[in-house]
This record gives sequence, structure tokens and C-alpha cells, in this order.
Amino acid sequence: MEVKADASVESLKHRAQSALVVPGRGRLLNSSGEALDGAQTITEARLMSGDVLTLHVNQVQLKATRRGALFSAFAALLGDGSVVTWGKAEAGGDNSAVQDQLRDVQQIQASAAFAAVLGDGSVITWGRADFGGDSSAVQDQLRDVQQIQASYSAFAAILGDGSVVTWGWPDFGGDSSAVQDQLRDVQQIQASDGAFAAILGDGSVLTWGSAAHGGDSGAVQDQLRDVQIQASRRAFAAILGDGSVVTWGNADYGGDSSAVQDQLRDVQQIQASVPASAAILSDGSVVTWGRADTGGASSAVQHQLREVQQIQASYGAFAAILGDGSVITWGFDYGGCSSAVQDQLRDVQQIQASGGAFAAILGDGSVVTWGRADDGGDSGAVQDQLREVQQIEASGGAFAAILGDGSVITWGGADFGGDSSAVQDQLRDVQQIQASVGFDVFATMVAVASSCGLLPLISVLALLALIPGVKPGERVSDIEQGDGEPAVATAAYENGRGYDPLMRHDGLAVEAMDGQ
Repeated sequence: MEVKADASVESLKHRAQSALVVPGRGRLLNSSGEALDGAQTITEARLMSGDVLTLHVNQVQLKATRRGALFSAFAALLGDGSVVTWGKAEAGGDNSAVQDQLRDVQQIQASAAFAAVLGDGSVITWGRADFGGDSSAVQDQLRDVQQIQASYSAFAAILGDGSVVTWGWPDFGGDSSAVQDQLRDVQQIQASDGAFAAILGDGSVLTWGSAAHGGDSGAVQDQLRDVQIQASRRAFAAILGDGSVVTWGNADYGGDSSAVQDQLRDVQQIQASVPASAAILSDGSVVTWGRADTGGASSAVQHQLREVQQIQASYGAFAAILGDGSVITWGFDYGGCSSAVQDQLRDVQQIQASGGAFAAILGDGSVVTWGRADDGGDSGAVQDQLREVQQIEASGGAFAAILGDGSVITWGGADFGGDSSAVQDQLRDVQQIQASVGFDVFATMVAVASSCGLLPLISVLALLALIPGVKPGERVSDIEQGDGEPAVATAAYENGRGYDPLMRHDGLAVEAMDGQ
């Protein structure tokens, strides 16, 4: 391809895209694999006759992390390495302060803030500052970053030399000083809502963060060798080399698997709802444990759970894809009842879950949704647009689907990123989407009749204001009655600041009062 020396690299890239009939946007790489700056001329980029260049167009991907918030935001990574955000500004939906720095982005990760890894191994963050959106305290250490993982309010980055840098909320894993000298040759990191677990090169495991979230693995440390780790919100589960499982963390959230320990043999995969876990065994059967009414008890569907290929979990329900492409659900009514769409759930390829709903991609690229309408369980408004869907990801209460042409369709709660109209024209050639979280919600369950029988129904409280006059250590209850659904909230205060390892909104902590 001939080009003038004073032509821009950007114009050369456009010519390459046209010649190669490549839709969307990509990145032009030099012979060393480095991304070229489109604003430079051919001369400034030091390109010579005979140089071999590569037009790199990323494969379309969609990715999201934590769910369950009062508001969320999405960040879409486009094919040219730039980023588009939407949703609540407080959760990272506004990246204008760093937009000009978001170039050649390779990976995005999210807590209640976003962290983007650039092509040179550096990191750009935005969103809620104390939850990791401000990385200035460690910015000079964030070099040659290979991978980033996020808890609810902190980040952990693995560097090229196997060391780890953390930042964000100290109690939720942002402070790793207690184990810093041991964080060497780190291969992989997993995160619960408030703790991290790192697998080292020798197969051992190191944990830090909130003990109530699995940050203290001392009781099982000698068993943690050559493992795969799966995190729930407040616990971890490790699959050992022989297929057995070791759990630790909050017992009510999957951290205690003793009741089914003898059944956990030859485990292939583990998935977790908020307070329950489900393991797929090599024969395609499923073992569950944890809170019974949120999926920990699967006895009602156990005889149907055969040849299970994949399991996905909402806040308190599970959906399993069987070998024949059908779907079995259990748990409470946050997607645990799929009877209304059961006859449509055929040839299912993939399932994704928000906090209270599920979305399934069928073999023909169409989508079936069920669960709470406000959380994306009702996709009627966009159903005719959901064609040739390649991948779906979710925030706490919304879904985003990437279509075959790289465009994006969203639905669900607007405060969760379900409305992308403000940036719709920018959402082209999307290759990855990441969802942040805002502030967690609390739900009290009561038994109600439904089409799936007697099931617990969640009543989600609105964001609570700080309650004046409450002293440290005191607890107050606010009981609301609406539509026949009682809701109970408890604000807990510790040392003058609201704190609960599960859920928090600044000075306010919200926790469950089961059975009250």
C-alpha cells in the first residue's frame, strides 16, 4: 500500500480497513506490535518503506462483574481501544475527567469504580474515589500490570514480576500490607465482596481483606494446595486437584460446606448466588449448599439436574443449562421461577444474571428473559432488536447485549445502566463491557404464593438516609408496609461510622433480619 510521508497514521488505518473490508474500528500496530498514534504522520511514526503493519481488530466481547447495587454504570471497550461509559456518574458512568487518557485500553475491571489497563501496562481509574476510583497513592507502582481483580470497593493488580499492588477501601482488601512481603509469584487473584485470594506459583493460597468475607483462610490454609478458586459474596470455595472442595468465609454465604462435604467429589465448576453455592460434578449432577430459600436447597429439582453444562446465579436463584439446551431454575422469585417462559427455553447457549433476573441467548441469537422486570426480567421494549446477540452481561439491575455488528442494546433499570440512549451512537464495534456497582441493597424475604408454589419474595428497600441521633453501637429498625410486603431494615453503626461487611452506604449499613 502506497502512502505519502506527510499522511496521517489515521488515514492509513482507514485505508487498511477499507482494503481488508473490516467493519468498525481497529488499531494499527507496527512490526514490533506497538499501537501507532493516529495523530502522527507517517514520518513522525518512523515508518519506512517495506515495514509490515498489522491492523488489529479486537473480537467482540462482553464482560461484567459484581451485581446488586442501588445504581451502577457500564463501560464499553471499543475496537480501537477507546472507552464509552453510561449509567450513574457516581458509579463511574462519567469518565470525562480521564477520557483523553483512555487510549489503547486492553482490559477494564470494576468495583464501585473502574480501572483500565493500557497497552503499556499502566492503569487509569475513575469513579468513586474511596472505592478505588482514585489510584494516585499507588500510581507510580502501577507499571507492567498484567491483570486486575476487584472486590466491592477495592482493586488488586498483578504486575509482570508477580507482585501485587492494591488500592481502594482498606478493610475490603485495599490494604494488603499485612501480606505484602508474601505476595510474590502471584498467578491469579479472585475476589469476594470484601476480600482477595491469590494463588501463588507454588500452588499455595494467600488471602487478605475482611475476615467476614473470607479474608482469613487460616483454618483451612494447610489444605489449600494446587487449587482453583471461586468466590461468592462473602466466602471462597477452592476446588482441589482431586476434585474435592474446601470452603472458608461466612458460613451463611457458602463458607461452610460441611453438610454436603462427602458429596463434593470430582467437582468441575462452582457458582454462587448471594448466600448459596452450587457445584457441578463430572457426571453432570449438582450439589448445593448454603441458605435453603435462596438456592441452597435444590431437592425440588434435583431429579432434573442431569447433564448440567453451566450454572448462573442471580441474587438468590440459580439457572442451569442442561445438555439438551433446556433450563432448570430454583431458588426464590428473583428468577428462580421460569415457568412463564419455560417453553421458550430451548437450545439455550448462554445465560447471564442481574441481581434479580436472567437473560438467555438461544441458538438463533434471540434472547429470553425472566425474573424481576425492574432488573431486566422484562425485555419487551427491545425484544425486536435482540437479534444476532453474541454476548450479554449484567449490572445489578440491567443487561447489555452486544450484537453481531458490534452495536449494543440495553434494558432494565435506568439507574443500573439500562438506558444507553445518551451514548448509543458511540456504541459501535464494542469488544468488552464492564459494569460497576454503586451501593448495595438489602432485601428481606417473606413467603408468598406464586406460580411456582410457595416461594420467598424479596422486597427491596429504597436507599435509606442517615438516621440522626443514633450513637455508635446502637441499632435501629424501620419497618415499612407496602403492597402487603413487609420490609425490615437495620442500620448498624460502629465507631461512629456505618459498617457492615455485606452492605454499606457511607454512614449507613444495612443487614438482614431473617425471620423477623
